[in-house]
Amino acid sequence: MSAHAYAVEHGSPPAQRESRRLVIAALLAALFVSAISQTVIATALPRIIGEMGGINLYSWVLTSSMLAMTAAMPLVGKLSDIYGRKPFLVGGIVLFMITTAVTGASQNMLQLIAFRTLQGIAAGTIQASAFAAIGDLFEPAERGRYFGLFTGVFAVASVAGPLIGGFVTDNWGWRWVFFVSIPFGLLALLALAKGMPGSRLPRAQGTIDWPGMAALLWAVVPLLLALSWAGGEFGWGSPQVATLVGVAIAGTVAFALIELRAADPVLPPVLFRDRTFVVASLVSFLTGIGLFGALSYMPLFIQGTLGASATNSGLVNTPMMLGLTAASLVAGNVASRTRRYRWLVVGGGALLVAGMAIMAALDEHASLLLPIAGMVVVGLGLGLSMPLLGLAVQNALSIRLLGVATASTQFFRQVGGTLGIAIFGSVVTARLHQDLLSTLPPEVTSAAPPSVLARLEEPRILLSPTALGKLNEAFASAFGASGPDLFDRTVGAMRAVLADGLHEVFLLGLVVAVLALATSLLLPERQLQTSERNIEPAPDSASADGAWAFEGRALFDVLLLGEARDDLKRVEVAPELTAAAPW
Repeated sequence: MSAHAYAVEHGSPPAQRESRRLVIAALLAALFVSAISQTVIATALPRIIGEMGGINLYSWVLTSSMLAMTAAMPLVGKLSDIYGRKPFLVGGIVLFMITTAVTGASQNMLQLIAFRTLQGIAAGTIQASAFAAIGDLFEPAERGRYFGLFTGVFAVASVAGPLIGGFVTDNWGWRWVFFVSIPFGLLALLALAKGMPGSRLPRAQGTIDWPGMAALLWAVVPLLLALSWAGGEFGWGSPQVATLVGVAIAGTVAFALIELRAADPVLPPVLFRDRTFVVASLVSFLTGIGLFGALSYMPLFIQGTLGASATNSGLVNTPMMLGLTAASLVAGNVASRTRRYRWLVVGGGALLVAGMAIMAALDEHASLLLPIAGMVVVGLGLGLSMPLLGLAVQNALSIRLLGVATASTQFFRQVGGTLGIAIFGSVVTARLHQDLLSTLPPEVTSAAPPSVLARLEEPRILLSPTALGKLNEAFASAFGASGPDLFDRTVGAMRAVLADGLHEVFLLGLVVAVLALATSLLLPERQLQTSERNIEPAPDSASADGAWAFEGRALFDVLLLGEARDDLKRVEVAPELTAAAPW
């Protein structure tokens, strides 16, 4: 429902403002609990593994939720355009609370992974619907400040998640990591049920594109699995990864063929004829690769290369998220006041490049202040650009495509992040495999068994004081009096090689950031509207003007592309249709 429709249907301005405040508070609460569910579990996982076992399934606890959330986003975005945002927000919160409760009650790792998958679907439903709901409640010129506010919630959740998870696990037990979010979900549910209006836009006629949705899952799920496994559990050229990539390519071809023939496609091809959507999606994808890929390895650099504690490693992320929160709030408010966004997005891209350049200059001798400075600059750049890309897409397209367009930009960012993590992980692993043996002391390479040498190629051994202590004991036992010296030289060699690998990762991140900046220069500047001008007229097949429902699609496509009304003169349509247009 448009902001104009909301104002007409919901009484006086004071009542409207009160209702909106209630809805925004509920959406923020729902977004926070869904976002924190992705970060809060990391600190609880060691305790979970210790109680239930299944260390071989460790990565799946995190991966399953991420895969489900990413795959759900575009589907929910499309369905919410048809049925309205409220059913999916309410349903997503209900599903989230149920799955959160049963996840906390899991009795083994397989149950935990299954319930986390369902929790990921619920989180994807909430996140895809919440950002689209901004467009239902506010006119384009007002949306900037709320995009900034919602983006800030994710930054706060990423910082608060590990802290809350650690505190709750230590004091109440790991199951309460899940249970504590249920009251927040209940409050959000009650507020949305009371304050959020249902959509009253006329529902589009036709059937839901179920084949297209199935084909989209066919394409996306194997791709995400391949990216999650590549470079880690399996090599890029392994039969498992190659098979999954082949299945994903076949699914993509099937999806494209289905969408070109569908009456109401799940991912409308008209989206890809709009330059704003294409550029915003590409920038989101590149940002996902560079940001989530490179920055995922910053804790490894802080702990593994510089030898800092896990606490200091966590503190490096905090300034970045604080910068992201502050910048997103400022960017949203500036965009709403000036009704322009392009220069903010480009400025954010420039800051991203500067931040990644600082990180690319890091080595094993760097001061801890240097990565902190790089992370702060990156956070400022993200805060300026991320929320406004979604705003630009909403401003350019019809309100009937608002959900699927908003969710698609989020989807491309998630896929980019998954790809970045996989690629950069392979770079680090390859560097360690190629260079470590030639860097280690000769006494170690000649005397240590192959199993020990293979363990030294695992960079995460540098993150565990316990593992390093055991390695020190093994060196003392194997080499006698020279053991401590060989241990120190071995760890120094590992840190140097790891620094070289991470330098390549951050350098690749810089290249991707430059590409994202160059792409953002292509983003059109479309002044944010103070009223909805791109609402499709309701079809009325029973009226004498029923031809409008069919032949008027040409005019509607022009509106979707963000063209001015004067451009309609260039479109060959019957004069009676232009006379019947509702402007």
